[in-house]
Amino acid sequence: MAELRELIRRHDHEYYDLDAPTIPDATYDALFAELRALEAEEPDLITPDSPTQRVGGGVSPLFAAVRHPTPMQSLDNVFDRDALTAWVQRIDTQIGTDPAFVCELKIDGLAISLQYENRRLVRAATRGDGRVGEDVTHNIATIDDIPGRLPPGAPDMLEVRGEVYLRDSVFDELNAARIEAGLVPFVNPRNTAAGGLRQKDPALTAQRRLSFWTYQVGQGTDGRNLGDGGVRRHSEVLETLAGYGFPVNPRIRTVEGRDAVVDYCVEALERRHDLDYEIDGVVVKVDDLSWRDELGSTSRAPRWAIAYKFPPEERTTHLIDIDVSVGRTGRVTPFAILEPVFVGGATVSRATLHNADQVAAKDVRPGDTVVVRRAGDVIPEVVGPVLDQRPENTPPWTFPARCPCPRHSVLQRPEGEADTRCVDPHCPFQQAGAIEHFTSRSGLDVEGLGPQRIAQLIDAGLLEDPAGIYTLDFDAVAELEGLREKSVQNLRAAIDASRDRPLEHLLVGLNIRHVGPAAAEALVARFSTMDRIMDASFAELAAIDGVGEVIASAVVDWFADPENVAIVERLRAAGLNFSAPVAEDEGLAKTLTGKAVVVSGTLEGFSRNEAVAAVKARGGTSPSSVSKSTFALVVGDSPGASKVDKAERHGVPIVDGDAFVRFLETGELPKADSAE
Repeated sequence: MAELRELIRRHDHEYYDLDAPTIPDATYDALFAELRALEAEEPDLITPDSPTQRVGGGVSPLFAAVRHPTPMQSLDNVFDRDALTAWVQRIDTQIGTDPAFVCELKIDGLAISLQYENRRLVRAATRGDGRVGEDVTHNIATIDDIPGRLPPGAPDMLEVRGEVYLRDSVFDELNAARIEAGLVPFVNPRNTAAGGLRQKDPALTAQRRLSFWTYQVGQGTDGRNLGDGGVRRHSEVLETLAGYGFPVNPRIRTVEGRDAVVDYCVEALERRHDLDYEIDGVVVKVDDLSWRDELGSTSRAPRWAIAYKFPPEERTTHLIDIDVSVGRTGRVTPFAILEPVFVGGATVSRATLHNADQVAAKDVRPGDTVVVRRAGDVIPEVVGPVLDQRPENTPPWTFPARCPCPRHSVLQRPEGEADTRCVDPHCPFQQAGAIEHFTSRSGLDVEGLGPQRIAQLIDAGLLEDPAGIYTLDFDAVAELEGLREKSVQNLRAAIDASRDRPLEHLLVGLNIRHVGPAAAEALVARFSTMDRIMDASFAELAAIDGVGEVIASAVVDWFADPENVAIVERLRAAGLNFSAPVAEDEGLAKTLTGKAVVVSGTLEGFSRNEAVAAVKARGGTSPSSVSKSTFALVVGDSPGASKVDKAERHGVPIVDGDAFVRFLETGELPKADSAE
């Protein structure tokens, strides 16, 4: 995965910065698809700087970074009618009535945030990682669909979100011109639109003739700053945006009931090829805006919307061979090496086979013609063989008994588990994987220690584990092939600089299962030091918002291993940062440190985001739902009924909106609420 990321970044640089790509678009797409498949299989290995986490191939250094006022979330997906109707039924049950839904075609394009101030477009940003995107204002200005100025009556401040896309007819014209000029044609409209928007020269973006559909507002999503007196429904938001001059897809429909939602999705699937733009599903949203606060969101997606993804495309191809890979935890995963095939919008040359049981159940064999599917247009997988095309006397594939690494250790499959593992702690694949993870950007970010350099150090016997980075024999390192004196100096400096990385980066780098950046930040926010995290009990860890029982168990188990503790102590001796910095006095007393405060309803003088920020600024957390561990529920006008019910059921104190400011200042519950 690290090699793929490095390779993709190099090709991004050649394509976007140097305007001199060295591979065709189809080859680039195959690399990208392979990385996505691996990350889908091992989501805890996804790094924030991975190309898959940033729309359009990454955050280019050519563009300034833009932090979104509110995160641009993803959508949860369903893939069949039963799951779709089940989701609608859950919404019906939670709301207690038959709500209206807005059904929108899911445009296969690039999500964009448009920021207007004094009714003028001042900033446009790609989605990026959801929190930080790229400033593409000048390129967006080349899209005729997007108004540069809003009409009188529009809010002075407004964030509008939508999708930049390329019409199929324009895509065909562009490719015809490229073929005539002897150039490699573009692979698909979506990638062409993304690449066009990320050109450093707006004139090149203009040549792509991009289009735009709007689908919602960002800040002020509740609609109170739209129209003459505000709006109450998403459908009214779209009507208002259309009145401001934004293009709204004409096939959007407001419907009621499960049958109507399913009928819309079926019709959209049947007519998807009648359109002049690519779609890959339907987005279904609750129409009433007041119910959205009631339903809330998870950390990554709103509960009031769902994406119904069209059935994946399937193609047949030749299965050249089956091989296995060994991850940093020792997990051995079989994968198919395929004759490249274009399926689901990308060229696929490898596909997951999950584990030994899956290979046996599907009975796929090298030499077979197999059906390949990209489930949800993301994960390439082998569905099964085309038996009538199997060559005679083709033997079944057997799982290897030994690790493919040079040590050829015996592989083991623990009883009751589906995965086969290499348990040799000196396996170079595991060693390299653990060290690569430790030195990655989400870990200690040691520049100069890429996969090839780490493998070289391991092969030379100079490095066995992450702690060994800080005791490297640089005289011996200097003798390695390909390393000049300046390179060794730079590596030493990069390693020294990594000692001061924040504690949460060290936690991520330790390779504790399930502990990614979000969990690490939650652990550090609660305990502040490595020693307190190591000494924390399962109950203390599980009670942290954003951690839970699974991560808590993984943390306890990891620190219970003497070998892991020995590595931690070597890192301590190396002078790494084992404590979070003491927060400087910003004039705000940390009155809510360690307390979970849920906010619901409209508070005077605060937007919901501002209220949440106020809680966090005083050391507290603000989860989206009420639980037994919630310290208080702050309620304003029109609070979510389910949150109030849960608070009363769990005995969680309720703080009236009028007492919110005093509550922030003191961290103490009002006496009346305490008495209750």
